[in-house]
Amino acid sequence: MRVSGLKKTTKKNLMVFSGRAHPQLAQEVALELGTRLVPTSAYEFANSELYVRYEESVRGCDAFVIQSHTAPVNEWIMEHLIMVDALKRASAKRITVVQPFYGYARQDKKHRGREPISARLMADLFKTAGADRLICVDLHADQIQGFFDGPVDHLMALPILADYVREKYAGQQLAVVSPDAGRIKVAERWSARLGGAPLAFIHKTRREDRPNEVVANRVVGRVDDRICVLVDDMIDTGGTIVQAAEALMADGAAGVVIAATHALLSGPAVDRLKNCSAAEVVVTNTLPIPSENLFDKLTVLSIAPLLSRAIKEVFEDGSVTSMFEGHA
Repeated sequence: MRVSGLKKTTKKNLMVFSGRAHPQLAQEVALELGTRLVPTSAYEFANSELYVRYEESVRGCDAFVIQSHTAPVNEWIMEHLIMVDALKRASAKRITVVQPFYGYARQDKKHRGREPISARLMADLFKTAGADRLICVDLHADQIQGFFDGPVDHLMALPILADYVREKYAGQQLAVVSPDAGRIKVAERWSARLGGAPLAFIHKTRREDRPNEVVANRVVGRVDDRICVLVDDMIDTGGTIVQAAEALMADGAAGVVIAATHALLSGPAVDRLKNCSAAEVVVTNTLPIPSENLFDKLTVLSIAPLLSRAIKEVFEDGSVTSMFEGHA
């Protein structure tokens, strides 16, 4: 018997999941999307192994799994991988890994022999776990997009940060400063966003055998009598960015505003930033910032509107690129 004229239609179902690293950001994203986080059970066994289970069916859904790779980085990466594996085995239709901060992004190439390329390993792990797509914010190196065998949406926090700086410091003479020559292209985008502010950069020598240690700083470019916007992708221990701020002030800058996407704020970072000559430190909440790391001149802007819009574009098969067209 032949039956004709019957069609099965399926409705797309967006579901948002959060690991335990930064649930506040995931909740903000869910609210922006007009949805909720899927209830999830997650805990450690006595020997520190991790367990994850979703409390409702995820079959056929378009899943977005949000986890920031904050300290302890390895624990939260492993939880993220297990969450993806659980979705794959529960028949989610498409799995998008949302990494506001991509762990191991600084290990994107070999500087010396016998070193790993851990950023590539990260991409391979998520692909093996079952991820179909990645959404990241301000990767430390653009080439990481090519490490993952699938679509990668590389979002920029620049519009959020630069618009804040432009509005707050309207009417003042600004200069955009890159903390090293390698990030001058990012500084050029900032300059365009800030109405063609002049550029400068810090010439530095980094010791390869000692991470986070800068040997020398020198300002290249004129910064005298200007508010210098010192831009970077992250602040870890704060040594590099603070030395750069002091070098700018010594070179005649009227003031310094530090702007960075990712606030790792490891070790002595908070004390260094508190006591440096920068007037303000502007970051986003791609990583959780505990209350003890908050200080008077720290401004934290939410990345949730950017992430939620990207998720909406992906879910609706729209264009993530269109979010940045017309922006420098």
